[in-house]
Amino acid sequence: MQFGRYYEEFEVGAVYRHWPGKTVTEYDDHLFCLLTMNHHPLHLDAHYAESASQFKRNVVVGNYIYSLLLGMSVPDVSGKAIANLEVESLRHVAPTFHGDTIYGETTVLDKRESASKPDRGVVSVETRGYNQDGTLVCVFRRRVMVPKREYAASSVPAGVDPERPSFPEPR
Repeated sequence: MQFGRYYEEFEVGAVYRHWPGKTVTEYDDHLFCLLTMNHHPLHLDAHYAESASQFKRNVVVGNYIYSLLLGMSVPDVSGKAIANLEVESLRHVAPTFHGDTIYGETTVLDKRESASKPDRGVVSVETRGYNQDGTLVCVFRRRVMVPKREYAASSVPAGVDPERPSFPEPR
């Protein structure tokens, strides 16, 4: 199974559908809020959300959805990345609720070779997240620096598969 791509493997216009999706639970949402110290009652307090919000229920914190989609895209986009350079834009288009399932897909927008280092290039992508009904909930654009295949292969000692690390023999 491939994990990430070399620069040469990206084609402008290619679309990668990330699988599997993830059903967002109340636990996921609350844990993320607490870990990141976002204690807004819209995310944590069901009574508040029911009585004081237009949705009448808790809304999943947007940064969790962004992080989920970013993670979903790693095997297809940034698994071989040298660096994540920039998140150019991030929009939360529709709310996500506990019990929703999120699916993601990424489109390659552009790619260019590095001007300063011949062993790498920069790939621009847009990732979109949808719920189980096909409603767009989140979209973001980012730039990722990835190695070129020939340079990656030449930096690995003979007999070593860079895709599979070796482990010492048990004693």
